[in-house]
Amino acid sequence: MEKRTDKNSYTVIFAIGMVLVVGALLAYLASALKPMITENQRLEKQQNILYAMGINNNDEGSATFVSTDEAPELFEKYIKQQLVIENGEVKEDNKAYLIDVKKEQARAKNGKTRRLPLFVGEKDGKKFYIAPIRGKGLWDAIWGYVAMDENMTVQGVYFDHKGETPGLGANIKQRYFMDDFYGERLLTDAGVFKGITISKSNADPTNEDKNDYEIDAIAGATITGDGVTAMIKKDLKLYLPYFQNLKNN
Repeated sequence: MEKRTDKNSYTVIFAIGMVLVVGALLAYLASALKPMITENQRLEKQQNILYAMGINNNDEGSATFVSTDEAPELFEKYIKQQLVIENGEVKEDNKAYLIDVKKEQARAKNGKTRRLPLFVGEKDGKKFYIAPIRGKGLWDAIWGYVAMDENMTVQGVYFDHKGETPGLGANIKQRYFMDDFYGERLLTDAGVFKGITISKSNADPTNEDKNDYEIDAIAGATITGDGVTAMIKKDLKLYLPYFQNLKNN
């Protein structure tokens, strides 16, 4: 006599049952964990913005954020304004840091208006203007925050990635690379936006020349470096009208 469990129908029913159970479990976990994930993303953005303007726990070693416990209080203390630039208009919005740059880039590609978040920080009597940027590396997305002064001279950066090669492109988030950006200019003396190029042929590997618009490339990470160059030039140029207006007022 054939056992009931030997039938193909039993196998199909069992498989469907398992799919339903596992699917329901995953849906429940996603729903239950969503508030925690959202909160972690919020804190991470605050840490990134603070890092770029020099509010971090760096020592002589690797890049180190302020703790997640400290981040909200420090963010409120040092970030004096959160702005959204849209169609040339500038508005204050205390949730600007939550704007999804990826979605805004997609809106622009579809012919819609792109919102540009900008964070105005102040530390030791000095103002910082921090802008988020996003681009494409070798394997996946790369992004960052660039802190500038009123002349669009870089005062600090933070870069990160989704899936660049460890020891190569992933090193865009290492201090030895990020620290080189300090003091680099984005504008010419005439006020023309030039950006910064990650260059393999850079003749200034110790980065003493802050007027060459170049940063020494990471060995073996040409495509990731090109991605950093592209997102700096593409995204930060969008903020040029704001800084031009800032200087005229």
